[in-house]
Amino acid sequence: MLYTTLRQLEYVVAIANAQSLTDAAQSLNVSQPALSVALTQVEQRQGQKIFIRRKGTPISLTSFGRTFVADAEALLVDAERLENPEAQANRGLHNITLGCFEDLAPTYLAPVLLHLRRTFPQITFTAHVCGFEDLANNMQNGQIDLAITYDLGLDASFNKHLLRTISPHAFLAPDDPLSKRAEISLQDLADRPLILSEQGLSIRHMINLFRAQGLLPRIVHRAASLEVMRSLAANNEGIGISYTIPPTDISYDGKSLETVPISNIEAKEPIVLVRPAFNPQTPPIPDIIMSIQENIGVPEK
Repeated sequence: MLYTTLRQLEYVVAIANAQSLTDAAQSLNVSQPALSVALTQVEQRQGQKIFIRRKGTPISLTSFGRTFVADAEALLVDAERLENPEAQANRGLHNITLGCFEDLAPTYLAPVLLHLRRTFPQITFTAHVCGFEDLANNMQNGQIDLAITYDLGLDASFNKHLLRTISPHAFLAPDDPLSKRAEISLQDLADRPLILSEQGLSIRHMINLFRAQGLLPRIVHRAASLEVMRSLAANNEGIGISYTIPPTDISYDGKSLETVPISNIEAKEPIVLVRPAFNPQTPPIPDIIMSIQENIGVPEK
């Protein structure tokens, strides 16, 4: 609880500047007794004198008073700025947290941050990488301002801005017959052992793609990460499916693997820039969204 009001601080600063209770009262258009009472209350709260008062001499500050008045002046300046709608509107946002879905982050987060920092040098950008559920929760509770993710599990409480639409790909061992094709379909994969992401929304989405074709996929592994999926596929543990495609044909354990696009049109998935709908689109958010859309387009795979 605050026991000293901004009005009392204003009175103390006015007295310090005028070096006189009478002159300070006139400048503030208040009575001298009211000013004297306010000063006494502040000094009692502080437990020591702010001013030295002697008859026939101007009021002067104690050593404590000099520090107190300096702090009070700074606080009043901040309070005036906070109370001024025009000043707040001109400030805009100077710290923005950009979220990114964990599978997309290794490919897209660093280029996006580099572009934004060059384009908006007056803004501090912080990155936050997480899974689907945490990304949505962190946007809802105000910890993330914008996020790059797939359009999965996002309801009307989010505003979505399309970056690019991409196709899923299959990861296969080089000796798999399907690895020699230019493209394959969900129907080609329906009876094969599959490796899908452990992420709840991701695996449900993939299963629903098969079910929409009247197919029932055979899942043999739920991979904790993209690289685990690729390693399992390279070692003939099944066929991995992912929308995120690393720019290499070698898994972390040094095995070769092939990456083949899945041809079903309905399997294409948007990559979107998302923001909470309840959060007003104050400057510079619209400019940042437009800049990412125009300059950091995610390439079609």
